[in-house]
Amino acid sequence: MISATVALGVTALVVGGVSVLGMWAVRGRIDSVEDYITARDSAGTGTLTATLVASSMGAWILLSPAEAGAAFGGITAVLGYAVGSALPMVLYAIIGPRIRELIPAGHTLTEYTYARFGRMMYGYVLVVSVSYMFVFLAAEMTGITGALSLVAEVPMWQTALLIGTFVLAYTTYGGLRASIFTDTVQALVILPLLAVSFGVALLELGGTDAVYESVTASNPQLLDLGFAVGVESGVYIAVSVLGAEMLNQAWWQRVYAAENQRVLRRSFVVTAVAVVPMIFVAGLFGLAAQGLGLVEGNASIAFFLVTTELFPDTVVVGIVILAVLLVMSSADTLFNAISSIVTADLPRVIDPGERTLTTSARVLTVVVALASIVIGAQGYSVLTLFFVADLLAVATFIPLLAGLYARRLSGHGALLASLTGLLVGVLFFPIARPLLSALELSLPAATYFRSFLGAAVVSGGMTALAAVVGRSRIDFDRLDRTITRLDQGVDDARGGDER
Repeated sequence: MISATVALGVTALVVGGVSVLGMWAVRGRIDSVEDYITARDSAGTGTLTATLVASSMGAWILLSPAEAGAAFGGITAVLGYAVGSALPMVLYAIIGPRIRELIPAGHTLTEYTYARFGRMMYGYVLVVSVSYMFVFLAAEMTGITGALSLVAEVPMWQTALLIGTFVLAYTTYGGLRASIFTDTVQALVILPLLAVSFGVALLELGGTDAVYESVTASNPQLLDLGFAVGVESGVYIAVSVLGAEMLNQAWWQRVYAAENQRVLRRSFVVTAVAVVPMIFVAGLFGLAAQGLGLVEGNASIAFFLVTTELFPDTVVVGIVILAVLLVMSSADTLFNAISSIVTADLPRVIDPGERTLTTSARVLTVVVALASIVIGAQGYSVLTLFFVADLLAVATFIPLLAGLYARRLSGHGALLASLTGLLVGVLFFPIARPLLSALELSLPAATYFRSFLGAAVVSGGMTALAAVVGRSRIDFDRLDRTITRLDQGVDDARGGDER
């Protein structure tokens, strides 16, 4: 086992180096609040693809897919995770141009919600979106703190504080431009490290045949594509990831960062293709951990259970570097995403100057970061944390996106569809069932499958009904007039659809 001093020293060097690079790259380039939160039309195909790949490959790629394989259904659960992670990228390639067409000066999904659906739906989506991104951050911190605690017995709070502080340094200074630049650097390092780590691990395990035999001997159902539990897990994981990513402000930012619509489509499609094999291979580490008999309690760190068992300390140090880079690539993205929401939405509450907007964005980023650091040091299950946030998103994303196309879908109709779907999801959510026991409801067993599928189907059905029976028709051209650039004055969007 490597020492805590070595692990913390390596972590400090990595996060410090990336932070310096990020601040150096954007010095003198943040001329306005628009530069800070959107980096509008600045990213070509290579840069946009790199930031999409890096941002979509947080530390969770070493944690959640492996946990899904080890504890939530085996190889079909892993397949569901891979497919579910690719689907949002494909969908953004489709709806991204529509977003830019309707709202060319836009910034966030919440300002779109306000202009399209009105105050009530806006308030709901604001809570859901920020909650999801906050839990995502907490899950990332939970994963990296658990990993370093395992490989080097580093106290969880030290890891969370070190990484959180350095990432905050360059994101609060350079905004989205710093995040995009560091994502590009991280992608160039992460992809080779991932490939080498997976390849060496496979060799150490004796090849694919040896892994197959060990898993078959310990739990053959994990490799059965027809295993009912695994199939259900694969389906609900795919649905949960899809719903969550569609409410991830980070991707809305990058829709606007693309140079043009052609770059946008190409980059999102390439990212969709790239994430599938990476997530699938990462998930196989969960199966390997089960085959080696290493998973006794926390399946979230199955990847690190395997690597620490197989690799010498020098290789483990490389794994630590990989994990830290992965955390940074997603943490800075989420810090900026949350910052952009408050910056775009603050003018709805007060009439701030541009300096106030930028300062407020930085302050909120610090607050959210500190809260995620505290939760990340507690050691919760990473996948369970994600599921809590995902349920909110799954019940909401269909009405939200339908508003881009359905003229007769009103704000009240979208909100009713979301809340109805959420209610169904909560009734069948395993974590919530003990809290509902006092109601003495006669319901089928609570499962994630019933929860996520029920939330999506009911929300989608209600959305379709509301879009058919709605009496008014929205003027899509109004969205362009309502949402303006922040450095050219802010419209208070009182024309939002309050129906």
